[in-house]
Amino acid sequence: MKNVILGTAGHIDHGKTTLIKALTGRETDNLKEEKQRGISINLGFTYFDLPSKKRVGIVDVPGHEKFIKNMLAGACGIDIVLLVVAADEGVMPQTVEHLDILNYLGVKKGIIVLTKCDLVDEDFISLVKDEVKEKTKGLFIENAPIVEVDSVSGRGLEELVKKIDEISEDIEEKKIDAPARMSIDRVFSLKGFGTIVTGTLIEGKISIDDEMTIYPSEKKVKVRNLQVHGCDVKTAYAGQRTAINLSNIKVSEIQRGDVIAETGSVEESMMIDVNISLVEHCKKSLKHWDRIRVFHGTKQILCRIVPLNEDEIPYGESGYAQLRLEEKIVAKKGDRFIIRSYSPMDTIGGGIIIDTAPKKHKIYDESVIETLKIKEKGELKDIIEEYLKLNLSNYITLKDLISYTGDKEEYVKEGLDVLIKENKVIPVNKYYLHISHYNKLKDKTMDILNKYHKQYRLRKGILKEELRSRVNSKLKVKDMDIILNKMAEDKQIKVRDNLVSNYEFEVIFNQKQLSIKKEIENITRKNKLSCLVTKDEICNKNKFYEEVLEALIGDTIQKLDDTYYVDKDMYENMKNELINYLKQNNQITVAQFRDITNSNRKTSIAILEHFDRNRITKRIDDKRVLY
Repeated sequence: MKNVILGTAGHIDHGKTTLIKALTGRETDNLKEEKQRGISINLGFTYFDLPSKKRVGIVDVPGHEKFIKNMLAGACGIDIVLLVVAADEGVMPQTVEHLDILNYLGVKKGIIVLTKCDLVDEDFISLVKDEVKEKTKGLFIENAPIVEVDSVSGRGLEELVKKIDEISEDIEEKKIDAPARMSIDRVFSLKGFGTIVTGTLIEGKISIDDEMTIYPSEKKVKVRNLQVHGCDVKTAYAGQRTAINLSNIKVSEIQRGDVIAETGSVEESMMIDVNISLVEHCKKSLKHWDRIRVFHGTKQILCRIVPLNEDEIPYGESGYAQLRLEEKIVAKKGDRFIIRSYSPMDTIGGGIIIDTAPKKHKIYDESVIETLKIKEKGELKDIIEEYLKLNLSNYITLKDLISYTGDKEEYVKEGLDVLIKENKVIPVNKYYLHISHYNKLKDKTMDILNKYHKQYRLRKGILKEELRSRVNSKLKVKDMDIILNKMAEDKQIKVRDNLVSNYEFEVIFNQKQLSIKKEIENITRKNKLSCLVTKDEICNKNKFYEEVLEALIGDTIQKLDDTYYVDKDMYENMKNELINYLKQNNQITVAQFRDITNSNRKTSIAILEHFDRNRITKRIDDKRVLY
């Protein structure tokens, strides 16, 4: 079932609250001061049922200029607006300002309600209608129906309810499958319940016992109880006016403007990229570093503006800008906001958030403007790719992408899958690298290998760990392995026995080196009982012998540790005899290994310790078992 939020807008004392009472039978002015002064100061909330059985939540917002920030808080999440104009006064300043606000917040449906119609004649009503049509030209409410009512006599109320019911059929479905998010507009406590927050659930759904987070304080909370329109529910859905009873938090730890959301589903930022539009009638342009007020959700934030297209954004026009905020904002791409001048506080425009995690931009940078255009209009996969492209020095996780895009995990994964198939993104364990990031790592790897082969012509390759530390020490071993495996699949490198080389590289011995090679191999093979030999025994501190020895490791020579070397064939024979023995007997001692290999104790210990380090065997007390 669709969830519909109806909001009022209009000048002070034009009958908004009285109209709501006539429709619902309920009073929304609850504060003593509101009743005494006869105006709405804070937000009022109630509901009523339409003939189609849909339940409509109502937000009655204040019209007085001094309480405009409360109007902005109430406008968050409105589906249909009732633009209330008193027939005896016509369009007034706050009427125009409310219209600007609702237009920038993306409200798409509305009804113009002329109240107090019993106080004036038909000719005067006709004049007011003409004025309303003139003031609403070019706005979302331009072609909205106009309904004449009188809340005291009941005139026109039945027709108004019918119109609301008709328009509610065309309301867009909310994003119920997105991570839950709600801007908090009220915080209070009730005896026996504790802390309660209210707001319009922007997207997703919240159920009892859900673990949530309050932003920007990042305090973890648990949903104890839920109410929608005064009724207990197990789950609240996007588009519903919702009251949430929270545990693990005090009233003093939450304030209006905070956001309750799924943990990790939103990003906090001190800087956002936006597309701003300015109203013409205020005659207020925005120049570089002007201080303005941003209203987002139920929060007001001061900031400085940095126009990106030109030195300023002229009134009546739009442009890209970066907002440098004075406190954290919790927002998502696509969120709408209102801007008011710092002083005097007039509503001068609004816009849409394009990026919640940008870098600082310079003015007149065409590449920045093109990137913002992609982010503003692009599909989710384009947004993901652009984010990865702009974070080439970082290793981005799925969680990072969900927080940045604000989309559900499955949609982000779908976008990544497309990019992976298009070879634009490379998955590396829990990280995702843009292809240009991968290419940078690949190019650096190849450069290191080329230099290494030039310096060490007889070495088969560089150790993987040494290569990883030279390429990027931030990369974990398992991450580097994936990158190397991809390079090996693409026939750019070879990985053999923990050594990495260029794919085309081969060790080539000259005649002198071939002679040394033969001599070294004879030395390691000559002693059948104690097959261990040291580097000094082989090379006698001769650098030519040392170079050849390094080249033979892994082929005909096995290096056990920094001291001992052994003939590779003998080593493989011992390993096979050990494995066969353990498969039949489960465990082996040093003495037993010595006997089956016909070696001595010193050799047996050195080789078994090498097997332990390489996870062929595992030592348990004085015995070994297969790893």
